[in-house]
Amino acid sequence: MDICKPLKTEDYIPQPVVFASPAKWQIAHTTWFFEEMILKKYAKGYREFHSDFSFLFNSYYQSVGDRTLRAERGNMTRPLLEEVLNYRAYVDEHMHSFIQDIPLQETIDLVELGIQHEQQHQELMLTDIKYLFGHNPLFPVYSPTKDLSNFRNKHSGWLTIPEGIYSIGYNGEAFCFDNETAFHNVFLQTYKVSKSLVTNGEYLEFMEDGGYQSFQHWLDDGWSWLKTNNIESPLYWHKINGEWFQYTLAGLKPLKHDSILTHISFYEANAFAAWKGLRLPTEFEWEIASDQFEWGKRWEWTNSAYLPYPGFKAAPGAVGEYNGKFMINQMVLRGGSAATSEGHSRKTYRNFFHPHFQWQFSGIRLAK
Repeated sequence: MDICKPLKTEDYIPQPVVFASPAKWQIAHTTWFFEEMILKKYAKGYREFHSDFSFLFNSYYQSVGDRTLRAERGNMTRPLLEEVLNYRAYVDEHMHSFIQDIPLQETIDLVELGIQHEQQHQELMLTDIKYLFGHNPLFPVYSPTKDLSNFRNKHSGWLTIPEGIYSIGYNGEAFCFDNETAFHNVFLQTYKVSKSLVTNGEYLEFMEDGGYQSFQHWLDDGWSWLKTNNIESPLYWHKINGEWFQYTLAGLKPLKHDSILTHISFYEANAFAAWKGLRLPTEFEWEIASDQFEWGKRWEWTNSAYLPYPGFKAAPGAVGEYNGKFMINQMVLRGGSAATSEGHSRKTYRNFFHPHFQWQFSGIRLAK
């Protein structure tokens, strides 16, 4: 709700593209998760807030039942924002009572999953608000103190990681998502990884050298995406009177060449690496080297397809739909971003998106 404080009523509803959900829907969906997964099943005497809300605010959980199409989330002017906020308050009140005495480990795990799920949507809400405002010709300011784009590298040079067998995945006692398991070994050849992320100025050199016009740098899928969508620069870059500007949550700002690049697709990241005669690290290379470089300001594209680890098993029921069924046609990002909730990141975290998406706070780390 703190994220929503700068918004006006009109800002809660629009859905400019299918992949960006309205703020009103995200408030209701994160509330729905606690009601559907926990309160309706485990809280004695709980009465659901509204019989239609499970249908309206389910996202992709087939085992829970029917749901609205993702593309129609912005069409729901009803229920009113006021009713959604009342829904939020109603479920919060019941959850506060419920967690005073949780009898089963299963429900403790579900509450923790619900909190982690909400943290994911906190980041999505910021990126979706930025997409909404960033495609408004007025370039509205979300918050003058929340730029999230102006960060600089603190280190430079290369790390060398020797050849060997390394352990990958989460192996602790705290929370992790199921796609971070099972703990397993991989063999890595000697490689080098950059201590710094690619900057705006470095990427601008690629652009000025004809990077978006030279098919030789691009994967075939990436070249088709670029041409079909007339992509000529990173998302939120605007050339005005011969000068480059960048839309941020703090408004439209002159592009700072020494700031770390953001809002880049996998296709663009891979093309830039090819232009440099380098490559992106695999997710395993990234995880092993991550203790030796700074990370967390940008989700970092890796050259790894999003696939299950050896021995991975999806949990039964709706919880099992959380990650496993998306292990196709997507690429892994590692680290975290300036929009990621505090405490939500860890080096084994496997984020994943389709290779053409730019709207997350994503960047490039090179390897060789």
